[in-house]
Amino acid sequence: MAIPRPAPEQRKWWVIGIVGVLIGIGLATWWGISATRGVSWDNGPFTVNDSRSVKVTFYVTNQDGKPVRCTLEAQDITHNRVGVLTVDLPASHYTTTEYTRTIPTVAKAVTGIVDHCAYR
Repeated sequence: MAIPRPAPEQRKWWVIGIVGVLIGIGLATWWGISATRGVSWDNGPFTVNDSRSVKVTFYVTNQDGKPVRCTLEAQDITHNRVGVLTVDLPASHYTTTEYTRTIPTVAKAVTGIVDHCAYR
């Protein structure tokens, strides 16, 4: 049994639909690959030393042998920023590297987090 061919006036919509699906697949593939590249970070445990500092442990992934700059942030109970520390980390070839730094604060912090990391 032969497959019926679409009417001439419907062919352009089939072509537009197929092209649209192919473009969508291409964009989804590009987005998926780009989302897995670059440096990423995870927050680890923190310790509030006193009312003037908090010690933060964090993990940096995908350094790819490049130095990284991270911004650490200490926050108070209302999520206001009470301390910020920018740290330059050395290049690492490990998949994930653990770092610990102490953030000086102007008031008592209740948490310490990584705000952002990027290649230098």
